[in-house]
Amino acid sequence: MKKHTEPKRHLISFDSHTTPHVFTDVLVIGSGVAGLSAAIEAAKHNSVLVVAKDKIDENNTAYAQGGIAVVLSDEDTITKHVKDTIDAGQGLCDTTSAKAIISEGPKRVKELIAWGAMFDKENNHLVFTKEGGHRFPRIIRAQGDSTGKEVEHTLIRLVKESKNIKAFEHTFVIDLITKSGACHGAVAWHAKKGNILIWTKSTIIATGGCGQVYRETTNPDVATGDGLAMAYRAGATLQDMEFVQFHPTTLYIAGAVRFLITETVRGEGGILRNKRGERFMPKYHPQAELAPRDVVSQSILQEMQKTDHTHVYIDVRHIPKERLYSRFPKIREICASFGIDIAKDLIPVRPSAHYMIGGIKVDRFLRTNIKQLYACGEVACTGMHGANRLGSNSLLEGLVTGYEAGIDACKSIQKARRELLPYTIQESAESSKISWLDLEDITNSLKSLMWRDAGIERNERHLLEAEEMIEMWSRYVLDKEFSNPFGWELQNMLLVSKLIVSSARKRKESRGVHHRTDYPKTDNTHWKKHILIKKTTP
Repeated sequence: MKKHTEPKRHLISFDSHTTPHVFTDVLVIGSGVAGLSAAIEAAKHNSVLVVAKDKIDENNTAYAQGGIAVVLSDEDTITKHVKDTIDAGQGLCDTTSAKAIISEGPKRVKELIAWGAMFDKENNHLVFTKEGGHRFPRIIRAQGDSTGKEVEHTLIRLVKESKNIKAFEHTFVIDLITKSGACHGAVAWHAKKGNILIWTKSTIIATGGCGQVYRETTNPDVATGDGLAMAYRAGATLQDMEFVQFHPTTLYIAGAVRFLITETVRGEGGILRNKRGERFMPKYHPQAELAPRDVVSQSILQEMQKTDHTHVYIDVRHIPKERLYSRFPKIREICASFGIDIAKDLIPVRPSAHYMIGGIKVDRFLRTNIKQLYACGEVACTGMHGANRLGSNSLLEGLVTGYEAGIDACKSIQKARRELLPYTIQESAESSKISWLDLEDITNSLKSLMWRDAGIERNERHLLEAEEMIEMWSRYVLDKEFSNPFGWELQNMLLVSKLIVSSARKRKESRGVHHRTDYPKTDNTHWKKHILIKKTTP
């Protein structure tokens, strides 16, 4: 095989003499729960610019259904929540990180409630539910199954009320601007202004995950791994990229968008059945439908293979209709649009790519190895989740890490007393001419390849095949200079896919969401450790 194609340092050419400049103390890239939490905190002492690739509320947070895992019940404890998180993480959790985030969670959620977030209540008390891997009901929710939407809109309202925060929508951040091991901002493309240079004192990446590299995913179109790719090109260290979590249950109807059927459906009593109508989870795990997500996803896949069927089913017909409809109004609406009455019919489901557990390696202050650059939320790897994220810990982590990144960015600026001093920069992408390329076809082929060869089940032959195909596509895509987001997204997806596959090949064991059929056992002797990746020539 030919030499591996290294990504260019910058995807486009730009010149500081001719490109418009924008100045802000803190740049936040991403507008989900982590990004907006960071912006709100940083804006207490600094000017902040939030950049959203699409509309400000188009992100993974807005699509989150289940809820927030948080210790707010008198019967629950931080110790119990930490234990459940570590047990799910199968030996790779950073215990200090998990405990710190979980301990801070109640304060942040109470603050969110004080800001006006309306979580579901009964008799004026918060309603708690249970999800897979949790031994105690600690999930709070909003509007039944629209928790993320409520959180997102609450934070957006605060952002709009802040005099220190500006927001650019429909703005694609292409690359970070770095010099002497520090980040000074980013080069971006604005839908109306074209290319711009954003100069900052601190930059916070909160771009979310990369589910779109897979054919089957719960993630919206914007989740193409841009933050991971731009950080890698700039020289940031990435960790645990092999650990991609697959949500066990997404609505499966051929031709329809994959819609998440939240884990709380099983928490409320939903039963998984195979093609023959048989309940199967009790034979795979003592917690049955409420086993950790990796177990449920792999069990569903086995049942699909045994019955030679494209999906399994969730059965909620035994739950009283009134409770079912009020508890899951969005799921009821979506299913009804396909002629499925959830009170009478089985819901067809199968696993889909859902959450990137790995990401940009950060310390306890959310700092990366690049000075003045932070990462928080799904794009970051705090070590909290280990090899398998516990359900509803993602919104919690985003809320807490965004807040803490905003705080430390402020402290860093105040301590260093840095000035916003742009410098001359002329970058040439040294690209070959654009030949005729069907970007949509390459994108679809990549997504299918990743689903087939680097999905729920993996082995050396398939991972090697994926590596070779990605390398071939990279040779004639990564050397091009595009002028639109679709081209940049494909370049980012190719890079992120390559990092996922190479990490998956290195980890010769099965652990959590990483399941190797050729290495089916967990190997604590050799692999109770993390895989770190860093570009050799940033």
